[in-house]
Amino acid sequence: MNGFGGTILRINLETGEIKRTPTPEKFAREWMGARGFVAKTIYDEVPRDADPLGPENILIMAPGVLTGTFAPAGSKIGFGCISPATNGHADSNMGGHLGAEMKYAGYDMVVFERISPEPAYLYIDDDTIEIRSAGDYWGMGSLDLEKRMKDDLGEDFQIATIGPAGENGVVYSCITHDFGRQAGRCGVGAVMGSKKLKAIAIRGTKSIPVHDLPALTKSTYDIIQRTKTHPLMEPWQKYGTALFVGWSNEHGCFPSRNFQTTYHEGWEGISGEKLAEEILVTHKACFGCWINCGKYSRARIPGKPDIYVEGPEYETIALCGGSCGMTNIHDVAYANYLCDNLGLDTMSGGNTVGFAMECYEKGIITKDDLEGHELRWGNIDDFENLVRMIADRRGIGEVLSYGTKGAAERLGRGTLAFAHQAKGMEFSGYDTRWYSAQLLSYCTSDIGAHHNRSWAITADIEIGQDTPEGKAEVVIYLQHIRPLFDTWCCCRLFWGEVDVTAEEHVDTIGYLTGWDVTFEECMQISEKIWNLTRSHYLERNGGPGRQFDVAPARQLEEKVPSGPAKGQRVGVENFEFMLDDYYHNRGWDKNGHPTREVLEILGLPHVADNLEKVGLLGEPFVDGVPKVRGKRLKPKAM
Repeated sequence: MNGFGGTILRINLETGEIKRTPTPEKFAREWMGARGFVAKTIYDEVPRDADPLGPENILIMAPGVLTGTFAPAGSKIGFGCISPATNGHADSNMGGHLGAEMKYAGYDMVVFERISPEPAYLYIDDDTIEIRSAGDYWGMGSLDLEKRMKDDLGEDFQIATIGPAGENGVVYSCITHDFGRQAGRCGVGAVMGSKKLKAIAIRGTKSIPVHDLPALTKSTYDIIQRTKTHPLMEPWQKYGTALFVGWSNEHGCFPSRNFQTTYHEGWEGISGEKLAEEILVTHKACFGCWINCGKYSRARIPGKPDIYVEGPEYETIALCGGSCGMTNIHDVAYANYLCDNLGLDTMSGGNTVGFAMECYEKGIITKDDLEGHELRWGNIDDFENLVRMIADRRGIGEVLSYGTKGAAERLGRGTLAFAHQAKGMEFSGYDTRWYSAQLLSYCTSDIGAHHNRSWAITADIEIGQDTPEGKAEVVIYLQHIRPLFDTWCCCRLFWGEVDVTAEEHVDTIGYLTGWDVTFEECMQISEKIWNLTRSHYLERNGGPGRQFDVAPARQLEEKVPSGPAKGQRVGVENFEFMLDDYYHNRGWDKNGHPTREVLEILGLPHVADNLEKVGLLGEPFVDGVPKVRGKRLKPKAM
């Protein structure tokens, strides 16, 4: 089969059994890879009452149709499971070189089943597949282990690891690769740790069969020539995503001190410009990318050893930086390093530390809880002490290991009002009180709050920041197109920042596979995945679904106290209006349940049957399914 590795692996970690089956072309065409493969497989195979950290959950690793090809930045790989943070579908995307290596070894999906009796790692060298002991590696930091394994196995192996946080089941722990690329969200690292799987090492030397190599080559060459002189190429290459720090402050959406306000005093000290001036060592790219947005940096802090880390990227600066009150780029880079090596997602991790800092400010957490330490805004020593407690699940770290929602439920005292999360997963680095479409994006996301599902801030600006009308259609469109790149497994930045169209990516799929595929078909696949993951969440968590699509009280009710967005808030009435509009335009009922009409249009009649059995199938529309289920705009890609 053109465009794919050709084989699916199943690894039973309990018994050591390894099964190889050919990748069915129908499966590949219908689901396209990564996010699609994950959604279909976990829906079909994981019991609805399975413990996310128990033996019945599975962990999936899968590249996509464009991984490892000439497609612009066809670098991605997806990890998926049932999330311990949300108790729903989870998929988390990672750049670097692991995905391409996996396809060059000949594999399109690896499914890890059950739990290993002892710490283990998966070794793949083309056709050689072994489950090896990781006893000597258990307890090591993610970054430290990757270096150790490359020393042990060879530089040409691509390595993915977890840190102590994943071993200990912190629900927002991540999987790390290439010394700074993460499958960061949803707690996939915790599921990997629950299976006693410490690492994955892959070397592949095969090739991917291509339907029309000359057309694929010409298309990519033309894109390279056009994009290398794009006006946004130079700033992206110079600063990476950190260039957005100043933009977010100026537009009143940058989180400061656990989202207490949306303009961070002292932001210049953690800006992209400061990164480039003070800590940048070199630029770094993922497979097949000429943007080179990765920034490899050195942080120097008095009294601490110099550290090297990839980053910090915008989200880390926003959440480990602004949301924790940091004003020094060296401190943010050091915080980035700590999270990476411990195996904590910097988004949920930074968000959780910021939440804890506000709890300390309010007297809800005390020095006695912190082993005699304080927890002050902008203090890197306090940050370090707390994240080490979280990774070890010591003391208050045990409470905070459940994320902001889980911690707030345990702490009480009104803390849920300032826990910035949806469905148990923490917000990305954007406040939404002036950006109602972005709030709707977070709250309706299938995996919990995450900007990669729908970054709607420029759409808010285009439509009008003071109106809730017209927002739902745009959010739905973005929730189809943005995760589509996580299904194909190529980076969104070429689409969002340097004007490579989604249609050009679809053309690349045709040159690669020989499929007569259209953009409209791909968008319907993405819509099908979205309805499948929504249905899966309802089957696991019950209903009504509307009770899960809720916003933090601060985002709805508290006016922004300072900065460009001063006085702004979304308001309960506006949010409920958008939610009604969203459900209607998705063809769901008022409770947020997919209807049989929509599910059958998308080829999911069995899902409708399953929802009906548990009383969660949406009520049919009186006038039929709405014809418009997403408005097409061209917002930026962050």
